[in-house]
Amino acid sequence: MHHITIKDIARMAGVSVTTVSRALNNAPEIREETRAHILEICSREGYRTNLLARSLISNRTNVLGVVLPDLSSPFHAALALHIETCASELGYQVMLCSGQPEDGRIDGLFDFLIGQQVDGILLTSASNSAMPLLERYQSTVPTVLLGAFVSAASPLRINSVSTDNYIGGWLAAGYLHRLGHRDVIYLGMRSGSGTHLLRYQGFLDAAQELGMRVNTIHNPAAHSTIESGCLLGRELFAKPFPQTAMFAATDLMALGVLQAADECGISVPDRLSLLGFDDIDYAALPKIGLTTLSQRTEALARTSVRLLLELIETGDSTEFTQRLLTPALIERTTCRSITQT
Repeated sequence: MHHITIKDIARMAGVSVTTVSRALNNAPEIREETRAHILEICSREGYRTNLLARSLISNRTNVLGVVLPDLSSPFHAALALHIETCASELGYQVMLCSGQPEDGRIDGLFDFLIGQQVDGILLTSASNSAMPLLERYQSTVPTVLLGAFVSAASPLRINSVSTDNYIGGWLAAGYLHRLGHRDVIYLGMRSGSGTHLLRYQGFLDAAQELGMRVNTIHNPAAHSTIESGCLLGRELFAKPFPQTAMFAATDLMALGVLQAADECGISVPDRLSLLGFDDIDYAALPKIGLTTLSQRTEALARTSVRLLLELIETGDSTEFTQRLLTPALIERTTCRSITQT
């Protein structure tokens, strides 16, 4: 089978090789009709640009490395989709890997991606150990951390994008207070996660200011899952409890609590109002209707990709950017107002 080259495409289209190259790279100086004609021939003939050859000329591959901790998680799966969509719109492809600092694979993944000559790497992690790891590599390749917040007071100089988890916790406490709840539960605290620490501290600070009582239930597991939420829920519901509302650290934990409540005959929201965090797709299902705080996944993805492309374009490794996005309250059916006596 004859291998189609850029010269073959130019001959078929009746244009120069330079014109074909400009069409493939979306150059502004080419007419739209010409571009469409060339792209139609490329599609018909199965022509694919040679990324390695392009990289030798421009020192770019137009490929981004993306490392996510858990592709089976609904939140991270949605994040991956939005990252890929945004990158594609801006002329980049994505090389997707799965790993997290705790499993010891991240260094190997970074070395692999750098060996593939990606233009930049986006690491998604809520782990505190992700920050020094990223700092080691950013002099080699542009990098952005998505998930963990880097304080301005931190000695680590890292580019990051994060949900404002402290404000998210604050908003959660304020919402439950407005509904009349004064005795509440925070379920799913994980001390090894910077994200969870900020979320928890925001909730506690607001609750204290509002005069609310908080019973904290820690999650001993390494991750926030439906299973861990269900186990903690069963333990809670096995004996009488005075609280009227619960803020679950993640939607997955909240889904586990809903399962446990159903098993134990605890009505949500009549007996216990339940508020989650993330706004995963499952939360909106009619039989679930979970009230939650949305991390605005698409906005997170787009902000992260655009910041990474800024770093790639400028090549500036002396200035560092931290961007925070405020979560949004999504009211559904698992929380109710109660009358204070």
